Amino acid sequence: MTDPSPPAAAASPPSMNKLRERYGDRYRWLLLLSVMVGTMASIMSSTIVNVAIPDMSRHFALGQERAQWVSSGFMVAMTVSMLTTPWLLSRYGYRRTYVGTMLLLLVGGVLGGLSNVFSLVLVARVAEGLAAGVVQPIPAIIILRVFEPHEQGRASGVFGMGVVLAPAIGPSIGGVLVDLFGWRSIFFMVVPFCLASLWLAYKFVPTTAPGGVAASRQGGLDWRGLLLGTVGTLCLLNGLVELRGDAPLRAALLLAGALASLIVFVWWQRRMEATGRAPLMNMALFGYRQFAMGSVVAFIYGTALFGSTYLLPVYMQVALHLSASHVGTIMLPAGIVLAFTIAWVGRLADRRPTWVLVSIGLVLLAVSFSLMLFLHLRSPIWPLVLFVVIGRVGLGFILPSLNLGSMRPLAKPLIPQGASAISFVRMLGGAAGVSLCAIVLEWRLAAHGDSLASSLTSDARLAAFNEAFMMLAGLCVVAVCAASQLREKKAL
Repeated sequence: MTDPSPPAAAASPPSMNKLRERYGDRYRWLLLLSVMVGTMASIMSSTIVNVAIPDMSRHFALGQERAQWVSSGFMVAMTVSMLTTPWLLSRYGYRRTYVGTMLLLLVGGVLGGLSNVFSLVLVARVAEGLAAGVVQPIPAIIILRVFEPHEQGRASGVFGMGVVLAPAIGPSIGGVLVDLFGWRSIFFMVVPFCLASLWLAYKFVPTTAPGGVAASRQGGLDWRGLLLGTVGTLCLLNGLVELRGDAPLRAALLLAGALASLIVFVWWQRRMEATGRAPLMNMALFGYRQFAMGSVVAFIYGTALFGSTYLLPVYMQVALHLSASHVGTIMLPAGIVLAFTIAWVGRLADRRPTWVLVSIGLVLLAVSFSLMLFLHLRSPIWPLVLFVVIGRVGLGFILPSLNLGSMRPLAKPLIPQGASAISFVRMLGGAAGVSLCAIVLEWRLAAHGDSLASSLTSDARLAAFNEAFMMLAGLCVVAVCAASQLREKKAL
């Protein structure tokens, strides 16, 4: 009888080393492409649905508050699920984790597109959010694990360019799909991306866990930490929403609940570490000065990015009385410029200190917000386009540099935890940024004797928007101070 072990070994799932031997030096780029397609699908699912909300609201006869949960449910699910990525990768390996998220995203897209009940649409959005949250830290882990230090900036640039083009072009395509086929087409749009990512995953994504080790079933998920993180996130976001209403006591209680959840979460994570169990978020990360300061920058950057994404279209339509088509025309070139800036800055990040690139980006972002003060009702369109482009160039400097500057000093075993934590902090800042901009805008409008409900445009309304933009500019200046701490200390 022949020994069956050689065929069994040949049929074993491919590890990172086997795939690298099979495909050669180009393998790391094929792996990055594989996870980039799935990440593009997840980001597209988060942004493109906004163009379908009006049509969906009419179909289900929804009020503004219920319709908003289509976006809010996705955002909360995505933010919290990011914390589970390190555990999933350690337990199931790259391929099973990635395939699982793509299948969940695929099911969410199909379920949402076929649903005739709004509650099922919400379930589909939450499923898509869970998948998007788990998958988004994976590319940063791969870039820092698979690529050499002198290639990491270029890899971040290539990845960032592809990922940014999705939300830049997606809403334009989505608007056409909604006009032609209705809101259901938005959910089905992720299906081809998911199918392509599944094919690529089975071809190029290894079965091993980060570091090339076999996936291990040892150690359970920190469910208590996950519950605390979920409660804290919900309290924070709902507390900020309540600040915009007429219930200050409820808002104060929710924000106090968010603070209490944070304190208990940190205590619980430290206790998990002390007892030798795997925490959801390793507090040792924040012992690295560059990572701690990078987290501060990530939170403020998320606030400015998502806040301006909300504020700019409202400003153009409500304050400058531009049509929706004009808004799309103005934002599309800026998105394309952003994509190419990321690719260029990614190459710079391999040769220049990342803290310098991040600082330049934050300064450009602050300048972009400050320049809005010079616009008035009779201003031509081109200065507005230019100011938006300057801001997107600033984002292009930040995106490929921030993760590298924050996580390069980390010990290799901490990289998955670092990618998960900094993604969580950035998304939490983003979720808070939308509410913060809305609160400041409504406050300043009231102070100037105006409101968004008014159909009249005045200098007072422009002044209120200008003050909201200056608030974002001030946040960027604060972030520059934190970014200066990303510099590496020279060895004595």
